Order: sequence, then C-alpha cells, then structure tokens
Amino acid sequence: MSPEPRPSAPSLEQARRQIRGYGLDADPQSVLVAVRLMAVGARLGQASEVHFSRFGLSTGRYRLLADLEDHGGGKSPSQLAASLGVTRATVTGLLDGLEREGLVVRGASAEDGRGAVVSLTDRGAQRLKDMAAEHFDRLQGLVAGLSVDEREQFLSMLDRIDEGISALTSD
Repeated sequence: MSPEPRPSAPSLEQARRQIRGYGLDADPQSVLVAVRLMAVGARLGQASEVHFSRFGLSTGRYRLLADLEDHGGGKSPSQLAASLGVTRATVTGLLDGLEREGLVVRGASAEDGRGAVVSLTDRGAQRLKDMAAEHFDRLQGLVAGLSVDEREQFLSMLDRIDEGISALTSD
C-alpha cells in the first residue's frame, strides 16, 4: 500500500501575505510554525487511529490501557480522566467498550465502597504485550529521520509548545 500524499503545506510567503492582508503586526514565522504544527498534529491523530485499529483499539482506548498498566493497580475513573486529560464522560465511554471486550474490569473501591476502581484484566495486559513489538517498532519509525540530539531537542521544544497551548484555549 503506497503512503497517502501529504497535503501541501503553507509557506512563509503565504503567512506574510495573509498577515499583511489583515493589517496585523504578527511574526509570519511564528504563525507558520503554529499552523504547520496543527496540521501535522491533525495528520498524526488520523495516523494514530489507523495504527491502533490494527490492534482492535482506538488511540483513547490504548492510552487508557497503557495508563492502567503503568499504574500497576486500580484507578478511579476520575483519576483516569485527569491522567489522560479527557472528561469523565469520555472515560466512561472508553471503559464501557473495554469492559465489554474483557480488557478492563470495574470494581468497588476498597477505601470508599461507593466509588469505582478500574483494573486491567489479564486479557488486557496480554493485548498490550501482543502488540508491543510492532507498536514500538512503528513508533521508532515515526521519528527515524531524527538523530538522537534532534530527538532530545524536539522533546524540549514539545514541552515548551505544550506550555503555550493555553494561548489557544484561554479566554
């Protein structure tokens, strides 16, 4: 299967023209970096869904399973929502599907019988183990064009970009 063609990326000149057209005093390179980052992020999100569908999962379902595996024990749905950065309703939807497949189980909290605790089942742990080799190989392939130093710099840049996300979401 041949790779999908990449959509054309906006250029620095296009950003300059657009900024001039609006009569703004903005840095075209900053705008271009942000626009390109959002476009690549959208493509990466789509590719991620294709990737995880190979294993009968979605990105969200994988992240939830991996979070439970990393935690080593049970977590409440609200703890899962916080660690995944999603709403409690989103976690409930993910859990419903994962529980139907026998990959997670919900039980009563030992500390508070009213609260629920979610745990990874043996079947869920096996799903993660079965997909690990291919999954990690493909992740390495995603960044194969970057040197060790470039990956280190990229991680630092991602942290700084992550800190700037509030510029898009704050009132």
